[in-house]
Amino acid sequence: MSEAPDLTDPHYFERADTEPDTDFYRMPRLVIHVDEHASSTLAGWFAKVLPANGDILDLMSAWRSHLPADAAYRSVTGQGMNVIELRQNPALTAGLIQDLNALPSLPFKDASFDAVLISFSMQYLTQPVAILRETLRVLRPGGTFHTAYSNRLFPTKAVAVWQNCSDTERAHLIAAYLHQAGGFTDLKAERLVDGVSGFDPLYVVSAVKA
Repeated sequence: MSEAPDLTDPHYFERADTEPDTDFYRMPRLVIHVDEHASSTLAGWFAKVLPANGDILDLMSAWRSHLPADAAYRSVTGQGMNVIELRQNPALTAGLIQDLNALPSLPFKDASFDAVLISFSMQYLTQPVAILRETLRVLRPGGTFHTAYSNRLFPTKAVAVWQNCSDTERAHLIAAYLHQAGGFTDLKAERLVDGVSGFDPLYVVSAVKA
């Protein structure tokens, strides 16, 4: 992807598997989707950037949220697709089953959270701008959004535009999503693991609610 994508083009968000996501995620997958090094690196990074005693929303969550084990957040709410996965997630204080591609809205009041996370799942959103607008709504002023990604994915469920991007271009794609959503500032992309050392690569894109 050499140019900024036209986010109104529906072909960008096509997927090989067009069956409902509820069918795909019916079976629990108790895996962390990246290697332990990337997971622990992300947990250490979250320990530095997430507000102590804050209210955290973990979108597209599973049985692990990659949060530091010794963190003491006020709450961690996980939205996911499989109840068994969410029940086994030790970081969560509350859970919600919802298909964001079928219903791209969040059942939370305005300004409910200090931070919103999407870890290793941005590639599966078919309406990412709508979800980021909802993210903006439920964040408190000055709240932060963080999305982590690697080069791993379920290829039949990842959208076409994501699969046609390099790792670096994916940061630009997420920035385009955030820009279109509006209301975000201080966008920052970081590479936490380079991926040439035998470990899974790890990138994080962050933004602040203005």
